[in-house]
Amino acid sequence: MIRDSKNVIPFSLALLLHVVIFGSMIVAFDYSRPQPFTPLAMQATLVAEIPESPPPQVVQPEPEPEPEPVIEEPEPEPDNSEELRRQVEEEKRRLDALLEQERLEKLRKQEEEERRRKEREETERKKREEEDKERRRVEAERKRQEDIQRQREENERERRELEAEQRQAEIDAESQRLAAVDSGQLAVYQALIQQKIYRNWNVPASAMDDLRCSVRVRQVRGGDVLGVSFLSCNGDEAVKRSIEAAIFKSSPLPDPPQAGLFDPNILLNLTKQQ
Repeated sequence: MIRDSKNVIPFSLALLLHVVIFGSMIVAFDYSRPQPFTPLAMQATLVAEIPESPPPQVVQPEPEPEPEPVIEEPEPEPDNSEELRRQVEEEKRRLDALLEQERLEKLRKQEEEERRRKEREETERKKREEEDKERRRVEAERKRQEDIQRQREENERERRELEAEQRQAEIDAESQRLAAVDSGQLAVYQALIQQKIYRNWNVPASAMDDLRCSVRVRQVRGGDVLGVSFLSCNGDEAVKRSIEAAIFKSSPLPDPPQAGLFDPNILLNLTKQQ
């Protein structure tokens, strides 16, 4: 049995065992994570059989133990899922804010357009109302002027007709009066009035024998006396007052024999009765 005075064989076996264990751990770790596999460099020492005859003893310096190989473990990838989630949420909030801002701006524009539309409609409505009001006013004024003109024409027509009737009545009355005058009826009418006045006249003592007074008497149909005026009179004031009193006392005056003889301003000549 070969003796290893330098403990080379146990050291080599221990080193190989460590390498195998560490390699198994790396393989297991790589299988647990889907990472590309990187082969590891392994160092091994070949152990050759020593012949039975011992070689010449050569005194060699004891080799320094080789340092264990440093195997660099792959750095774990940083877990940035939280940062990504935060970025996604931040981007979502930004997009939501933009969408909300666009929605509010669109809503504001719609409200502004609706307000302007209502203002235009209100302005047009008021304009139509003013136009209708002005049109009705013009139409009412036109009708009023037409009514006034029509009333004027009607009044003028009635006035002309009335004047024509009055002229015709005056003509007829004058014709009747002239006919009555020619027939002596006017003298009879005046004599009836004078007789009634003489009956009611208290002649004053100052009245002269040649007294003559021309008097105009205003009367209405039916003989009621309205007034007395002297055209000429040679008597004094007492005589005039007595004649005026006698005329008013004789009211109503006698009716004419014919209607055409009625005169609202009848002329009488009064003298002192003997």
